[in-house]
Amino acid sequence: MAAKTDSVASLRRLGWLDPTLVGFCAVSVALTILAGLIQVRFGTFPMSFATAWAAVSDPAVWLRPNVLATLLLGEGAASALGFTTAYDLAKPTLIVWSIRLPRVLVAMLVGLSLALSGAIFQAVTKNELASPFILGVSSGAGLAILLTLVAFPALSTLLPVTAAVGGTLAFLVVYAIAWKGGTSPVRLVLAGVIVGTVLNSLQTALFFFAGDVGTVQQAVAWTTGSLTGVDWEQVRMLLPWVVLVVLPGTALGARQLNVLLLGESTASALGMRVERTRFLLSGIGIVAAAASVAVAGIVGFVGLIVPHMVRTVVGTDHKRLLVGCAFAGPALVVVADTVARLFFPVVFGSPTQLPVGIVTGLVGGPYFLYLMRKRQQLGEL
Repeated sequence: MAAKTDSVASLRRLGWLDPTLVGFCAVSVALTILAGLIQVRFGTFPMSFATAWAAVSDPAVWLRPNVLATLLLGEGAASALGFTTAYDLAKPTLIVWSIRLPRVLVAMLVGLSLALSGAIFQAVTKNELASPFILGVSSGAGLAILLTLVAFPALSTLLPVTAAVGGTLAFLVVYAIAWKGGTSPVRLVLAGVIVGTVLNSLQTALFFFAGDVGTVQQAVAWTTGSLTGVDWEQVRMLLPWVVLVVLPGTALGARQLNVLLLGESTASALGMRVERTRFLLSGIGIVAAAASVAVAGIVGFVGLIVPHMVRTVVGTDHKRLLVGCAFAGPALVVVADTVARLFFPVVFGSPTQLPVGIVTGLVGGPYFLYLMRKRQQLGEL
């Protein structure tokens, strides 16, 4: 009898996990896999889709802990843990796992981080226009990264930390400008636009202090959002922040985000310490955005449009919304990066690759205008 009661209680706790959400996540996973397979199939070394899939699912990688440890931890850490870092793989498998697959994994992690960050900021500010990009967090993180690359290159290994500091300071400035006995959606957006514009101008000014062309090119890549040239180092840089901070933080904060949407007075009456909760949740959003900026640069509009797309399908409950964003964000960025990487080579036969931030901007801009035209009360949740 007790076991039956426990099973009923478990089903009630998972009542938010309905067929609509499951189907939405399944479609997102299918899009991610398809776009990722297209990514690893094309390149200088040609291979069929069957060969690409065989390389991705090669047991020589999945069933050998030393190979996975070397890829995920790096040779130094894997060797320190007692793993053998030398291994032999078939040529297609070696190309896919060493060169092509890391780009797909970084795109997935960036999409997940930005989508969850956008959902958090929209709930914390009760503003459907809020996102890391519009609230200046991405610009602040980008400026901190550029300043590190130009003025303190020796600290380049600390890019996620410097990005988090820059994003935090930018958000605090936006909040301070918008505060006037409280904040409003319009003031937050206007303050974010102002601060973002100033920070973007400072980023441009830093180009004149760069010592060489390589630094300028690297800086341009950060400001436009690009996944060109990423490898396992970027995966190792981003993955710990996602696994240890972003995912646990959003999972634990889903209920608090729902309560915040009820209003400050109601949230306080329910026993929530509103300002502390808002600060902690904003911190999770900042870490998510800053970590993605540290490895991919400023990939705009993902944090804005993904929560809107998910909300129209699965509803406003943040248990459902955050799960949907965790699947839809990777799908959007992987698909966008596939277009960015293969559009010119496939259509024009040119090796030119677009920054992924340009593609997300081309998608996000029209969607933003669509929201403005559709919503009568744009800006409030």
